[in-house]
Amino acid sequence: MDFDLVVKNGIIVTASEVLQPGLEIGIKDGKIICIGIALPTSSSTHIIDAEGAYITPGGVDSHVHLAQKNSPTGDGWETGSRSAIAGGTTTIIAFASQPKDATSLYPVLEDYDKKAKDQSYADYGYHFILTNPTKAILQDELPVMAAQHGITSVKLYMTYEAMRVDDRQVLDILFACRSLGMTTMIHAESHDMINLIIEGLERRKNVDPFFHAVARPRIAEDEASYRAISLAELADAPMLIVHMSSEVAVNHVREAQTRLLPIHAETCPHYLFLLSAEIKGKTHDHFSGAKHVCSPPLRHHPKDLEGLWQSIANGTFSTFSSDHAPSKYDHPGGKRLGLVDGIPRFTKIPNGLPGVETRVPLLFGQTPACQPPEKAKLTLPRFVQLTATNAAKLYGLDGRKGSIAPGYDADLIIWHPNDTGAVTISQDLMHHDIDYTPFEGVHVGNWPRYTVLRGQVVWDKSKGVVGDMKYGQYLKRGKGQVLTGRVGNLPRGMNEDERRYWL
Repeated sequence: MDFDLVVKNGIIVTASEVLQPGLEIGIKDGKIICIGIALPTSSSTHIIDAEGAYITPGGVDSHVHLAQKNSPTGDGWETGSRSAIAGGTTTIIAFASQPKDATSLYPVLEDYDKKAKDQSYADYGYHFILTNPTKAILQDELPVMAAQHGITSVKLYMTYEAMRVDDRQVLDILFACRSLGMTTMIHAESHDMINLIIEGLERRKNVDPFFHAVARPRIAEDEASYRAISLAELADAPMLIVHMSSEVAVNHVREAQTRLLPIHAETCPHYLFLLSAEIKGKTHDHFSGAKHVCSPPLRHHPKDLEGLWQSIANGTFSTFSSDHAPSKYDHPGGKRLGLVDGIPRFTKIPNGLPGVETRVPLLFGQTPACQPPEKAKLTLPRFVQLTATNAAKLYGLDGRKGSIAPGYDADLIIWHPNDTGAVTISQDLMHHDIDYTPFEGVHVGNWPRYTVLRGQVVWDKSKGVVGDMKYGQYLKRGKGQVLTGRVGNLPRGMNEDERRYWL
């Protein structure tokens, strides 16, 4: 066989092992055909010499906000996907958001599809954000969206007035998604707790950006996470709690997993690398802390970070996503909406940070590839699980994305050998359409040398982005896998007879 591409002299890492050095990857028509030794080549075969570097699967970022109506200064598909491949992410799953007054998902999908079509450097799919889950949507439209369009996941909000659903609506959605094999994602913060604290802060004129972190304390996330888990347990439905930042909330997930409930957890780079001190801003620009306003907020103490790193290492977290949801800082329609007549108002600051480009290198920098063994915070296989494999499985892309194996799409990150790829993150290096990075000055031990998407080099560190904006393909996804626990558990305190009476 004549391969289109052979990658040689690398160390392949999968979600379960680091393979022996020297294995080669043979690629044809965008697929991995075989992994072997001394693969045959011809004059038409492109050869990449990894020079002893690690090779990991192309990243799967399952939490990305692009071309969102509520973020007019944020990234669109062109710039967001360009940024993704520059950081080693080859697949992004973004959000088609239902307005609160919309009674059908078809116009939502049509509108979002127009924004994405022929605008993505990376392969892509959609989640729906449900804000008005009518019976017609749950009973008639979701089955069609899953079967015909391959949209097999939804996201819900327990806070934000314009987007939140109440507990009964959460239950209705969970039951509908369970019957369809769809994955339910949920933003868990207590709406009423947050509103109460905001009212008190505003009465006392504590309205600088930093008070955003005060307004959304850990207990608001802890309570809502526990409540969300309880609702999922009653419905006997899989759930993923997104962008978790509180160790107590994560422990609720861990406890549910020990009872074999299908509860998954996601965290993000900013909760592992940044603290709320960033929101206080710089001396010369007090409002600059607005750059770091996100929800849940950055937490206050290093021990908060350490608790999350422990859950990265021990398997509690299933996925590590960027939650790329930026707004420009120096723009009247971006973060500076939080300056009202020159006076800070943290409740007016658009939430969210850029991070799709830095996600994968930041975590890779904490593995033994970049750290002494005693300082590494996770293994290389665990890195692959968190950045690629688990998201592919959870969101219905297993068998195509998230691994290096025959039959899978040839999506690869080829890193720099040894310590030749170290980078200090700066805005000048970024490929997004945002005017800052929250990780300015953070040192990472390596950066993708090449990003390969379906057998084509789309990022070459020496040349920059070399892919075609129209190369990204829409991904119809199947049913997601349950990665932890099982479906079929009885809720606490309820036996089979009791459940039969009402279900």
